[in-house]
Amino acid sequence: MQIHTLDKAQLINEVQLGNQLNHAVETGRRSDFALMLAMLSPDYLEKTPTEIPPAEGKTEEELREYFELAQPQPLTSTEHCYERAASQSDAFHRGGLRSSHFLHELQPTALTFPPQGTKGMPEELYHNLSGHERRRLPPAEEAKLKVSPQDLYLSLIHAKRFAEMHHAA
Repeated sequence: MQIHTLDKAQLINEVQLGNQLNHAVETGRRSDFALMLAMLSPDYLEKTPTEIPPAEGKTEEELREYFELAQPQPLTSTEHCYERAASQSDAFHRGGLRSSHFLHELQPTALTFPPQGTKGMPEELYHNLSGHERRRLPPAEEAKLKVSPQDLYLSLIHAKRFAEMHHAA
């Protein structure tokens, strides 16, 4: 009977125990103290938040728009990065290093230019493979499956019938 009432206590934090937790510590009743701590909920979603959440600030996109900043420098190359890199190289040859830096700040290029046509592998590793091994690699872009629920149902029926024929033979 007492266990049933302890389950319904629904203790979430130590404030609900009042002075009982303090008295158990002062008088040295370890078993009572351990029982009261065990009855507290271990779920962090039920805990009372002790820290004040930070105030909602502006997002990076809003700040970029407010200060009229360009888009951030991409990490890997995009379709425009090769054109931008060529124009920066031309600016370096025509106007020097300052011209190239200025153009880079206006139109940033990617930090890295991974090799193209190596199916996601490092260039040294890809060129070390034989022609036979390169042919066995999966295609760079996986073809999207063209399936519908009706096709799936039909293929399941065919698979079931073939399995029944195989077991009957």
